[in-house]
Amino acid sequence: MIRPYIPEDRSAVKDLLKRNIPKYFDPSEEKEFEKYLDEEREDYFVFEQNSQIVGAGGINYFPKEKIARISWDMIDPELQGKGIGKSLTQHRIDYLKNNTQVDLIIVRTSQLAFKFYEKMGFELEEIEKDYWAKGFDLYLMKKRNKA
Repeated sequence: MIRPYIPEDRSAVKDLLKRNIPKYFDPSEEKEFEKYLDEEREDYFVFEQNSQIVGAGGINYFPKEKIARISWDMIDPELQGKGIGKSLTQHRIDYLKNNTQVDLIIVRTSQLAFKFYEKMGFELEEIEKDYWAKGFDLYLMKKRNKA
């Protein structure tokens, strides 16, 4: 079940991030994620399975540019490849479809996950080496928002 994040989810979501370090996130990103949850979170969703949070991901908005950014996606490493990430990403794409203030959806990911987003219809726009941390390159991807 996908539902909006609530503050009581904080420790479970932080634990989810920790379980994805160091394979998908650098340890230095933990503080950035806490700041995101406290100050930068706009729409954030969790995926619950058997009363456990097994996935999470958000959306941030840039109204002047008519852009929405998919942000801070993470799935329980033991459950990756089982459709949770696909469901969570599709949920956000569908959530944005009727938003006439958003023309473009972007995602900033790494070399470890960009193929997943390609399968979801995102196109690679730019690569920047060691952007997130050493060994974690930025893969900027985009997708037109279609109603």
